[in-house]
Formats: sequence, structure tokens, C-alpha cells
Amino acid sequence: MTFNMINHDHTVQRKVNAIMGTPVIEIKDLYKSFGDNHVLNGFNLTLMEGENLVVMGKSGSGKSVMIKCLVGLVKPDSGTVKVLGKEINELDQKPLDELRSDIGFLFQGSALYDSMTVRENLEFPMRRHKERLGAVSDTEPLVREALESVGLAKAIDLMPVELSGGMKRRVALARTLILKPKVILYDEPTSGLDPITSKEIIELMRSIQKKYGTSSLIITHDVDCARVISERMILLVDGINYAEGSFEELSRATDPKIEAFFKK
Repeated sequence: MTFNMINHDHTVQRKVNAIMGTPVIEIKDLYKSFGDNHVLNGFNLTLMEGENLVVMGKSGSGKSVMIKCLVGLVKPDSGTVKVLGKEINELDQKPLDELRSDIGFLFQGSALYDSMTVRENLEFPMRRHKERLGAVSDTEPLVREALESVGLAKAIDLMPVELSGGMKRRVALARTLILKPKVILYDEPTSGLDPITSKEIIELMRSIQKKYGTSSLIITHDVDCARVISERMILLVDGINYAEGSFEELSRATDPKIEAFFKK
């Protein structure tokens, strides 16, 4: 096989596929435990500039903990996490907040503010990061540009309760785009959506990457999403990157732990 797989002694050197570009995220030998629960056991990951990288893992495999370490919400027991060349665990709060403004996050449940209109939901991150953005006297063009990117310009004055699940996901993505992030983290972007809407969201993710040149880290258990969106995949098993390669390579594997990801 041409993919890379970690041996049970965790000592096989991982190799990233030959992708030209600059690393925007580098996670090396990441360990994190909660009491006797060893969640991450030497996890490694490199996301290249302009790449779509999918991480798949079963519930409780450490995907969420890895993401929290990545944005500085959880401190690892050991290992290094670099985002855009900066070591997360060495940053004070202010530079950490500034770095987070370059990282877009699409939450699994969209996480819109129910008491705010679509317009106000998109204006909110601009208010939070007004120091970085400078004086923006008129937010209307920025809000409309972001909504047009996801095909929802006409929804600007609606409340979240008036939106379907797919529309909420699109608005959340527009809110992510409002700060022009360099990296977007997708947490189960198609979870809870019907197959047609899921396909629309996946195509939207692809068009956004092409338009904005973003680098994307996608956490998903959706095999169809991984097949369409991924340029490279990592399978997270027992707290390590157990296998890594393209969808085609991994889907042809005969290893039982890898096969389990692709069985429906």
C-alpha cells in the first residue's frame, strides 16, 4: 500500500504526501490525558497552505480535544502545536486572540445567536476584532459579500429561527468568512443535514477554498464528505494518526481498523 500507517509501538515515522506549499498547522507528538483517560498518545498532523485535510475518528477518539489544543482552549500534557508559525502554548492571551482571528471555525451546531438577526450575527465578530480590522464605518458591504458567498444575501434580516438547518450552516460559514481567515476548521460540517443539503454544503466548502485560498482542516465521520472534499486524510485511532493517505488509498486498505471507517 502507498499510505502511511503507524505501528502499534507508535514509532514509525509519518510522511506527509508530496504537497507543495507552506505548513500552516503543525502538531507534533501531542499527548493529552484526563486522569486515567489517555485521549491523545503522540498525535501528529501537518496542514499545508491551500490544502483540504480530513481527520476521521470514532466518537471519543480525541478529535475534539485535538481541536481545542489547536486553538489554545486546552493545554496539552506534552507536544507542540504551531499555527501560522506560532507556538500556541507560548502565546499570551492578547497574541492568542489575534491569532484566533486568522482561524475560522464552523461549529457542528452552527452556534448562531438566536436573539440576533443574520446581519447582527455577522457583525458580531467584526465588533470583537475591531482593533485588528480598524475603523469600519459601514459593515453592510462586508456582510453582504459574505452572505453572497454562501448564496444567502436575501436572508440578511431574518432571525435564526426562520432558517432551515442548511441555511443556518451557510450563515455560520458566512460569519466565519467575515474576517477573511487563513485557516478554517470544520467540525462535522454535514452533521444533522439531509443528503441533498450535505452535498450543497460540501460543494460550498470547495468553492470557498477556491475563492478565498483558505487552508481547511475538516473533522468528519461522513464518508461521502471525506471522499469529495479531502486531498489527504488522517484516521485517528487510539489517540494517534493510525493511517494517512488519500481517500482512494485508505478506502482500499485491508487493515480491519481502517476498513471500519469505510463500511456503511
